[in-house]
Amino acid sequence: MGEILRTMDFTPFVLSFKLAALTSVILFAVALPLAWYLSQTRSKAKPVLEAVTALPIVLPPSVIGFYMLWAFSAHSPVGAFFEDTFGIKLAFSFTGLVIASCFYSMPFMVQPLQSGFESLNRNMLEASYIAGKSRFATLLKVALPNIKPSLLTALIVTFAHTVGEFGVVLMVGGSIPGKTKVASVAIYDMVEVMDYTSAHIYSAIMIVMSFLVLLAVYIFNAKQHKKFGLQ
Repeated sequence: MGEILRTMDFTPFVLSFKLAALTSVILFAVALPLAWYLSQTRSKAKPVLEAVTALPIVLPPSVIGFYMLWAFSAHSPVGAFFEDTFGIKLAFSFTGLVIASCFYSMPFMVQPLQSGFESLNRNMLEASYIAGKSRFATLLKVALPNIKPSLLTALIVTFAHTVGEFGVVLMVGGSIPGKTKVASVAIYDMVEVMDYTSAHIYSAIMIVMSFLVLLAVYIFNAKQHKKFGLQ
């Protein structure tokens, strides 16, 4: 077993963690104002925005991957624009994986943040506005510090979900070693060539990592509930 571990290529895990980290950072910047807006608005368009945001939860990854691949190809307006303007090929590239992952993992960032904001005491927010703070200042200085469990849950679950992606990343990025071959795709390739020993090792690492991530979230949230005397 030790010899197998020494000879195995763990580059796919590095790519997976890099993809998950970039996706989490980008999504946080995008989802934070969106979640704040959804938690505060009474617009009739709110259910529509929530439905669009939650689409990746119910859509098969193959559907999302297919349309992402089509949009990123050089024959589509989006793909052609990026390639002609910036010289960036989105299909079968790491950049394309990041964009696709951001869309696919969007609800895992937005929904916990939105729930956290909606659980805040409205009087606290109103007091901030009365004190002359803008909505942006209220968001950063009042709302965010008071939803730490939701914030941590959003970041960690988004990171873990991105690491575990398979269908979307396979269709958009393929299996290019050192470029788009992430851990989940590597396991699939190993099973395809019947390298079950390596597949077992990769899968075991993914299971342990996922368990530790979820355990960390639940422990932190339990401590927060105990700290503030919540049941």
